[in-house]
Amino acid sequence: MKIWENHQIDGINRMPARAHFLTFPTREKALLNDNKYTHAFKNLNGVWKFMFLDAPEYSPEGFFASEYDTSTMDDITVPGNWQLQGYGKMHYSDLWYNFPINPPFVPTENPTGIYKRTFFIEESFRGKQIILRFCGVDSAYHLWVNGQEAGYSKAARNESEFDITDMVKVGQKNDVTVRVYQWSDGTYLEDQDMWWESGIFRDVELLGVPKDGIRDFKVTADLDETYTNGLLRVEAALRTEENVQVTFELMDAQGNTVLTETAGNHGEKVCMEAVVENAEHWSAEIPYLYKLLMTVEKDGQVIEVIPQNVGFRNIRMNGDTFLVNGVAIIFKGMNRHDYNPRNGRVVAKEEIEKDIILMKQFNVNAIRTCHYPDSYYLYDLCDEYGMYLIDETDLECHGFELTGDYKWITDDPTWETAYVSRMTRMIERDKNHPSIIMWSLGNESAFGCNFRRMTEVAHEMDSSRLVHYEGDFDVESADVYSTMYTWLENPDKPFLMKDIIEKSEKPHILCEYCHAMGNGPGNLKEYQDLFYAHDKLQGGFIWEWFDHGIESYTEDGEKYYRYGGDFGDDPSNKDFCIDGMLMPDRTPSPGLYEYKKVVEPVTTSAVNLEQGIIHLISRYDFADLVQFRLVYSIMEDDVMIQGGSMELPSIPARSEKEVKIPYDFASVKAKPGAEYYLNLSYQLKEHTAYAPAGHELATAQFKLPVYKEGIEVVPEGMLKVTKEHTVLHAEGANFHVDFDLVRGNITSIVRDGMEVMSKGPRLTLWRAPISNDMEIIDQMKKVHFLHLEHEVVTEVQYQEENNFLRVQVDTINSTTNSAWHFKTRYSYVVCPTGDVLIQVEGTPSGRTDLAPDMFPRIGVTMHLDQSMDQVRYFGMGPGENYADSREAAMMGVYENTVDGLFTNYVVPQANGNHMDCKWVSLTNDRGMGLVASTEDSFNFSASRFEEKDLDDAKHTCDLKKRDYVVFNIDYKQNALGTYACGEWQLDRYRAKFEPFKLSFRITPFNNKEISDKHVAHERVRV
Repeated sequence: MKIWENHQIDGINRMPARAHFLTFPTREKALLNDNKYTHAFKNLNGVWKFMFLDAPEYSPEGFFASEYDTSTMDDITVPGNWQLQGYGKMHYSDLWYNFPINPPFVPTENPTGIYKRTFFIEESFRGKQIILRFCGVDSAYHLWVNGQEAGYSKAARNESEFDITDMVKVGQKNDVTVRVYQWSDGTYLEDQDMWWESGIFRDVELLGVPKDGIRDFKVTADLDETYTNGLLRVEAALRTEENVQVTFELMDAQGNTVLTETAGNHGEKVCMEAVVENAEHWSAEIPYLYKLLMTVEKDGQVIEVIPQNVGFRNIRMNGDTFLVNGVAIIFKGMNRHDYNPRNGRVVAKEEIEKDIILMKQFNVNAIRTCHYPDSYYLYDLCDEYGMYLIDETDLECHGFELTGDYKWITDDPTWETAYVSRMTRMIERDKNHPSIIMWSLGNESAFGCNFRRMTEVAHEMDSSRLVHYEGDFDVESADVYSTMYTWLENPDKPFLMKDIIEKSEKPHILCEYCHAMGNGPGNLKEYQDLFYAHDKLQGGFIWEWFDHGIESYTEDGEKYYRYGGDFGDDPSNKDFCIDGMLMPDRTPSPGLYEYKKVVEPVTTSAVNLEQGIIHLISRYDFADLVQFRLVYSIMEDDVMIQGGSMELPSIPARSEKEVKIPYDFASVKAKPGAEYYLNLSYQLKEHTAYAPAGHELATAQFKLPVYKEGIEVVPEGMLKVTKEHTVLHAEGANFHVDFDLVRGNITSIVRDGMEVMSKGPRLTLWRAPISNDMEIIDQMKKVHFLHLEHEVVTEVQYQEENNFLRVQVDTINSTTNSAWHFKTRYSYVVCPTGDVLIQVEGTPSGRTDLAPDMFPRIGVTMHLDQSMDQVRYFGMGPGENYADSREAAMMGVYENTVDGLFTNYVVPQANGNHMDCKWVSLTNDRGMGLVASTEDSFNFSASRFEEKDLDDAKHTCDLKKRDYVVFNIDYKQNALGTYACGEWQLDRYRAKFEPFKLSFRITPFNNKEISDKHVAHERVRV
């Protein structure tokens, strides 16, 4: 049997797993805590020699020998994935194995990479134990040092260490050879939803450590029953049985020593226990860290000093909740992969730090490391910045689901070593991090004897944390009940959130929910409201943080991002990897802004706006709202008429209080047509590790009870109406409007010689599918043909009366081969001032029982002159918003460009909608254009692209701008949902087959004569 197909061999000559830590020669250097100051350290990242083979057996004779000629080998960067450096094939799949399922066997054609490099070992390594550490290699590999076989390892996202002390020469050049196998028996446990990428993709490090020092240690920093005193226990394993003593010094965050204990060894162990009175607690909101220094001495000489951050916190079960420091916390979390759009799974500490800072700035408090242990940098950063972690084992067997025997190897005892080892290696590496709240056994691998054993071992190794595994559907072993994409409403689903609330006897989390694919997710607020309402629902983790697009360029140098199927990979789940809250270039998506708002730390409600009294609820579990400054403003449309700031009083976590804002309501005098809003911004008073003072973490807005009707205007002037064959022409002093009497629609509006509109309103029920429509696209396109619209004109009537032109057009609007339709009536009034009053009404007709359950939209679309790219509007903004994703938006006057309104999703799709609009203007750089206004409200969007353009394009580089602006005014836009993987559009947010009426006014104007908002404030009466 080939060793890479032997699932009962977990490794050869690999050292026992241990915590990841650094060791220093002095206390001063330990406090600096950097690789440079350790006893001996060498990073072996860089350019290695590389040979790519179709199978291991094709390896040249003696390739591992020191004298092997590498001159014909290629260069490759380590760390790196070889597929992104020109070797092998890129392949993305969510589910499938890329070879026949016959565990533990893998294909004969097994892409293999041979890596070689030389390195010099400095004198600082002399007398030390020399360890070669690989932080991540996919999928399995053999190691040779100076031509001598040093070991074998697998489990791609786990660290491996090899003792090479007797194989290397200090003060001389040495060489290392690594042969990496893309496929191994371990691959059956590594079928995660991500790109299949191979090679040495994490750091390679050479360590020199004292032979009489600490090999490993475990820190337990708990709290007593009253959550008052810290209970510190340290168990250290030595490399020697010779007599040494270890001094344990604990310092607070200010560097003050709070305790010192010295203990001698008993064989290879040293233990210490101590009580820290009135210990500061660690939590994601207040990540207070002590520093522990462990100084090892022998015969009065310091051998080494090891630093370790320590956070005191307690985790325990309490009936149907779990508690952190006595509180049933709520996870406001993200699933996060190690990912980089250029380098694949190669991520630097700086990138991870940016992720965590951004998460904190967006109110995220938790990460699930899907679906493997992350790069070790993450854990220190989560300790320091404050982030709860579910640390997940590198284990997923998703492809077995399609065999009909999902637990094929999960319930096979011969695979126990492979399963348990992956988990124990993770726990050993990460055990000293206070940020870790739960150990997760893996993902989507069914349930069986091997998971039962993993649970037992996890509890034996670490009783201070909880065990998570979503695949334990009956919660037989796991401490928490975990589900994915559990629905809010759907009578056809066997299990809903309400069932969990009624039946669950253990705490519940959603380890994945609200699939953030493309334009979405929807329903974030609905889930969060449930979490707040029921203690047993302890939050969840959005799927997921990043879009996994691969940075690419067209021949013209235009950047775009490729996804599954773009590399000829088959089968592929295509763009299912483009499902993040961050776009590949780290641009936050509209969905991330929505999530920030939904999980914000303050919930605000109005008590008495005339007196300035509001009610605040703290959504923190530990922190006080006193850290915020409340900045307030009263807006009169686009003008701030009052504003100021105040410091919040102390409002402890999970409590509430009324607050009075010192504005002068009595001085607010309504102007005709203007609207008045109170805007609130909760901003940090002081700088924090993750954001500067003034950073906004929460908002609120309230419409003030002040309003005065706009001035009524009766249009005056002369209007000349003429008919030329099929064209009806209405002309005023400085404008004209043309109608096509066959199609019944406006074909041109001209003001002062400029054609502002070249195609008038026409009913549409279609928008380009969004990624979350993927499960219903076939239904929309192949059953209801919603993308193939038809408008049949049944009658056109017009009359001229008192210098007004009234046009009435009756149509039937439907789609190809559909027996249902809307009976639609367009009513136009062309005024002598150039205003055009438009009303579109629709009535469901025909075989109504055959109509779809919902429509992408109900609205009208128009074409405007391409120069009219300056946009101002009064409505929900500034970002796009939809019925089930509108919490982050606030009413106001916003300015943008047509291009700026466009959300550049990796996969082009419908975007840029704005709800509750009262008016919108589009002008050119000379101020010429039009205003669309209403006495009700409408949705609007403006784009350089037709819906068909967005639908047909597979990538952003496929889009070609039209020579006009597409302008949409909608009665209703359908909701977003997360039906690509999860909840569909909730019934109350759908655009349905229902009667509708859409009324608005189009006014060609020049903003040098009158402002857009004053145009909108007028109430035109005819």
